[in-house]
Amino acid sequence: MNPIRKQFDSNSAFPFSFVYRGTKSTQTELPDHIHDWYELVYVYRGTGTLFIDQTIYDMRQGDLFAIPGNTIHRALPDKDDPVTSTAIFFSPMLVQHASFGDSFSYLHCFEQQKKLKNYKFELLPQQQHDLELSMEHIHNEIQALNLGYRQAIVLQLQTILLLLNRQTGPNGGQGAIDSSSGPNWMREILLYIDDHLFKDIGLSTVSRKASVTSAHFSRVFKQTIGMNLTEYIMTKRIIRAKELLNITDHNISLIAEMCGFETLPHFHRMFKKVLGITPAAYRKSAKGILEKN
Repeated sequence: MNPIRKQFDSNSAFPFSFVYRGTKSTQTELPDHIHDWYELVYVYRGTGTLFIDQTIYDMRQGDLFAIPGNTIHRALPDKDDPVTSTAIFFSPMLVQHASFGDSFSYLHCFEQQKKLKNYKFELLPQQQHDLELSMEHIHNEIQALNLGYRQAIVLQLQTILLLLNRQTGPNGGQGAIDSSSGPNWMREILLYIDDHLFKDIGLSTVSRKASVTSAHFSRVFKQTIGMNLTEYIMTKRIIRAKELLNITDHNISLIAEMCGFETLPHFHRMFKKVLGITPAAYRKSAKGILEKN
């Protein structure tokens, strides 16, 4: 099983999706999924866990999670007290703006959290209230569809992102918090995988590092992450390849090698299986989007 690749229309004139106050159950929640768009998840009530990139977080009332594009994540709601949350999905193109003479970026909070590998925010009660109000405004705009509703939605989204950026700024207080759950060895193993994608990473190696049996490792890893070790490593390699195709001019065979693929045909086959497009076609389309913007 591959992680679910949530589909959004990248060519839409309004690249935005909104799920308001949805209650998730173990039956309705998607397995691990990845997508190009950025995502915000705010919890109103209920409990559960949320796996993002390398960390398993507890989900509780008032928690806010900022998930950058192309980041594996999976929610596991508590079956007796399922999470009710709002999720905002948007393309980064939606919040591009004039610089106004400074270096501010609405996406800085995502970039900062990705750098710190910590995606959970701690909000004060007043900030929770303001955030809930902005999300309610977005919901009302979508329901009414009045003149300029898309502009109104973007304004509310920018307000939310401004709040998060001030939280992570030099005078923003605590901002994101580190509160991971799951077995003690899990985060160390996920970090190890990220740092060694170019190598042959096997079950025996990681279970030995975790000081558990291979059977125990496989069972707990699948229960926690939602996919087996092989599927997880493959997905991380594809994500790394996408990054290198975007930010470097390396030839595709070198990128395949850097991401741990033994042969170029295998890289092409797996890349297309996960993304539905070849590496060369992906690079061409990504550059086309950049030039368009």
